[in-house]
Amino acid sequence: MNPYEETGISMHQIRIVGVPMDLGQQRRGVDMGPSAVRYAGLFERLQRLGHQVEDVGNVSVPVRDEATVRAENWIESNGGGLRHLTAVIEACTAIYAMAQECATTPEIPIFLGGDHSIAIGTVGGSASGGPLGLIWVDAHGDYNTPEITPSGNIHGMPVAVLLGQGRDELVNLGHPGAKLRAQDVVMIGIRDLDVQERQALAISGVTVFTMRDVDELGMATVARRALTRLSHLTRIHVSFDMDAMEPSIAPGVGTPVTGGLTFREAHLLMEILAESRKIASLDVVEINPILDDGNRTAELAVELIASIFGQKIL
Repeated sequence: MNPYEETGISMHQIRIVGVPMDLGQQRRGVDMGPSAVRYAGLFERLQRLGHQVEDVGNVSVPVRDEATVRAENWIESNGGGLRHLTAVIEACTAIYAMAQECATTPEIPIFLGGDHSIAIGTVGGSASGGPLGLIWVDAHGDYNTPEITPSGNIHGMPVAVLLGQGRDELVNLGHPGAKLRAQDVVMIGIRDLDVQERQALAISGVTVFTMRDVDELGMATVARRALTRLSHLTRIHVSFDMDAMEPSIAPGVGTPVTGGLTFREAHLLMEILAESRKIASLDVVEINPILDDGNRTAELAVELIASIFGQKIL
């Protein structure tokens, strides 16, 4: 029996896309994230839920070259620059094309990162199909620009880029200009912002639910308020950084921050998002198997993805 006959949630056509990219940050290993999630059984889990699933393999990503690292570090220390900018643009252009293709079909793509800079391509390409809301689940705001970034790491910039701020080459990637409106972006789980990033985000128009909001209101209220904020839209992209989770249950991330989402809070969020029937595309990013404990973080990612695609207790 199809499990959706009783839940009322539709069966989906799902395309799994790996993006083995470690160009947007400095720590090695996050490029192995897609393999870890596949090994944890994502394809089989989604099939058991009754979905039609295709794994199309990985988007081609430039190899991180040590000579390039040295050269760009030199540029950064001598007047500014973004780490691996050219390579990130090349990768995100390919990612954008994949997301754009999916936006013209009934398929829902799941993009497996890789670092969070992939969202410049995934969200931008999804937005090419029409108005799009973004739910950004993350410990960090990723709202830095070249002028305020403390690191030069592009994985700390994708939301700003998607809203039209930053290097022209990134802002205009895929199609010119901003890909989203600030009022169509909701962040959940935020708890670690750089000083100038905090100031910029406060006046951005983005709706931000910090971990204090989750603590005070409860995840059910936060999730439903997020959906209410985006109620005028029919399509939502969810971008889930695994460092949104409490590090004790998701240790395999490069930038862990204590005080994150619990197992049940994250599952409840995904379950409520599933009930909206508006999820058009999904990222799950920043899984670093080198830092993980027995693939626990990738296994948790599979559980969360299953929840947003209809897995329920009853």
